[in-house]
Amino acid sequence: MPPRWDGDNRGHGIGDAAQLVPGASELTAAFSQPAWVAEQPEIHLRPHVEAWCRRDRRLALSDAYTDDGNAYIVDLEWLGGSPSVGEARSAVFSLVGCFAESATYVRQRRVATAPAPKLQFEVGTGELPPDTRFEPHGHVVIINVMGLF
Repeated sequence: MPPRWDGDNRGHGIGDAAQLVPGASELTAAFSQPAWVAEQPEIHLRPHVEAWCRRDRRLALSDAYTDDGNAYIVDLEWLGGSPSVGEARSAVFSLVGCFAESATYVRQRRVATAPAPKLQFEVGTGELPPDTRFEPHGHVVIINVMGLF
């Protein structure tokens, strides 16, 4: 039996997370809606990212731009001391909190790139009915953290 974490001797969980499926499904359905991604993330998101970086100082913004798929790419350099994945994840979740809307998806990946690998976070965040006073919309943000490995 492969362990799921250090010290795991069960090899299996205690239940499922089916109660989250309806809400998660609402968000993934929104991801597929044409024109759901809002324009001008450099105006709507960048000021929040810059302000967070100035306050927190664990991450420094090195570049930010919109790619061909309408994702806002945010390149960050790790400045937070010991380069641990857990510490970087904590910082990125705090950063995401400064621009997250009422529904948010985050997925961490390790990406092997030259000249150095990076930690990448895929973020989809948006406003879904009935929890918004605006028309439903969202953002796709790819956060790259360099300087960990």
